[in-house]
Amino acid sequence: MTSPVPYRHVLFVCHANTSRSVMAEHLLRRLLEDHAVPEGAMVVTSGGIAPFARDGSLVSLDTRLVLRDVDIHIDPEAGARDLKRGHRHLLETADLVLTMTAEQVEMVQRSGGPRPGTPVLTLRHFAGLGGDIADPAGREESVFVATRDAVAHALEHALPRLLPGTAAGVPDGCRECARERSGGGDGPVRSA
Repeated sequence: MTSPVPYRHVLFVCHANTSRSVMAEHLLRRLLEDHAVPEGAMVVTSGGIAPFARDGSLVSLDTRLVLRDVDIHIDPEAGARDLKRGHRHLLETADLVLTMTAEQVEMVQRSGGPRPGTPVLTLRHFAGLGGDIADPAGREESVFVATRDAVAHALEHALPRLLPGTAAGVPDGCRECARERSGGGDGPVRSA
């Protein structure tokens, strides 16, 4: 890595912090490890912003299983963080807030959001892809797998912005991008 990280605290946000934002948090931590980013150079956290988000709600079993499939192990007792109440400090200290949907961007901004000037964007917008990553809650395991893969894909595209000096984690002519453009499947990505 040739230059310092531009964002010291990256916060991922979804509705309840039991699926998508947890996936993003742990997948980015893995990418930082893979790129030998020194521990503590970038703090990565996640939280929920919806009215029904609750501190301590268990991370979904399906989320833990699909992350385990890529050798990321989350404590079975891992709990959600409610950004409106118990973990408001995460919003206040974030240098970059990445949500899963445009609706969540609005929710973060209505909540008083982070410090003025802190970017609040969807993960896919930040990655240059556009669109939202839909909530897999209540769906079959294959939807959780597709959601994990959509989050990983967006993070790979976002990598040069998160770690300047690194090459994009995706090749020119990305197959996943081509599949999305062709409207392939009923996946977790939807136009915003």
